[in-house]
Amino acid sequence: MARTLTLLTSVLCYFAFFVSFVYLIGFVGGIDLLPTTVNKGMAAAPGVAAIVDLALIALFGLQHSVMARPAFKAGWTKIVPAPLERSVYCLTTAICLAIMFAFWHPISGTVWQFESPALRNTMWALFGAGWVILFIATHLINHFELFGLQQAWTHFTGKPANPISFKTPLFYKWVRHPIYSGILLAVWATPDMTYSHLLLAIGFTIYILIGISYEERDLVVHFGERYVEYRKQVGKVIPGIGKFN
Repeated sequence: MARTLTLLTSVLCYFAFFVSFVYLIGFVGGIDLLPTTVNKGMAAAPGVAAIVDLALIALFGLQHSVMARPAFKAGWTKIVPAPLERSVYCLTTAICLAIMFAFWHPISGTVWQFESPALRNTMWALFGAGWVILFIATHLINHFELFGLQQAWTHFTGKPANPISFKTPLFYKWVRHPIYSGILLAVWATPDMTYSHLLLAIGFTIYILIGISYEERDLVVHFGERYVEYRKQVGKVIPGIGKFN
């Protein structure tokens, strides 16, 4: 019964994260059908709005980075069962995103706005490509392990989990962090860059660059010299750029 409950909880956490992720696409894209977007939400003076929005981005960034660190996991799994650790991480991420969606304060003003249909279509194509790259990249490593389902499944079946192996399929041959590459492309590719959207793009970029530095420390510890050499050969989030010499 306990194993069934663990698996069910993991599936529900995955579903919650999936819903928040789909909403994030619409939120960044400014889809008017949604109750809130990067350009639609609570009203406040520009200075106040910027402070609130930066705090929301920081909340997401801190949760997403701190909870992924091995030291945090070691203590966290004394409270949360190990097979659910990753699932709870995803659920917490979904909650942080929901808070950002609910309390986001748009800032009026436009940085750029493309009128040409060709340019607008190109930007929307790049926007879509960013999310596609992200989604594919999760499957190239292990989508179900990344979002906690595999851990719950192996616990449910009683089979030992396969050790994490170092591999560089497809996008990983060109950049070390294609998931982040996809996010960066998606948040910056827009035909209508408002001040609100610019703040989100800058905030996410800063979080990603900081998060990568901590993530790579853990990867070097885990994979050793093999990852050290990989950093020397492959760019960080842009092919050929950000090699670690």
